[in-house]
Amino acid sequence: MMAVAIHPSVDNGIKPAADGFAGGTLVCHCAQNPVKVSIGSQVLHNHACGCTKCWKPDGALFSVVGVVPRDKVDVTDNAGRLKIVDDKATIQRHACSGCGVHMYGRIENDKHAFYGLDFIHTELSPQTGWAPPGFAAFVSSIIESGADPANMGAVRGRLKDVGLEPYDCLNPPLMDALATQAAKLSGVLKS
Repeated sequence: MMAVAIHPSVDNGIKPAADGFAGGTLVCHCAQNPVKVSIGSQVLHNHACGCTKCWKPDGALFSVVGVVPRDKVDVTDNAGRLKIVDDKATIQRHACSGCGVHMYGRIENDKHAFYGLDFIHTELSPQTGWAPPGFAAFVSSIIESGADPANMGAVRGRLKDVGLEPYDCLNPPLMDALATQAAKLSGVLKS
């Protein structure tokens, strides 16, 4: 039986973050005049994501998505080729209109718990040293992308084998952050 393929950066062994790594450049898949985005920091956290909105490389069940401070993201080349995939989505994903690769996602709602953070795919960077994924989120959602429901036990087993705890939402600290923000906005919790 062949091992379940999760994502190339996971399947080939998860590499640790490099000490002192301070960012790099993301490059879309266009052969000529690619979109380039400079990232001026290490990711704050990284995870494998099974949702149907995140960009995944061909054949991957999951995307790998990190977050960085919004002010550390700068489109340096061919910004005019970026388009927002869904302007109604919470995370507005900016994709290259040529190759379709999502270069970064941004939350514009300043009341959202993750406002000020941008979502990136570190695999688009030729630099090494990015923080690896630490958990898997929205695991059941891969079924919505066409994964066989009967194989979910094997998928969760593979995620655990590579050190990624599988969740059908975000991990507990991030869910706590979302709930805390919701409670503050509703007045249940005082700031």
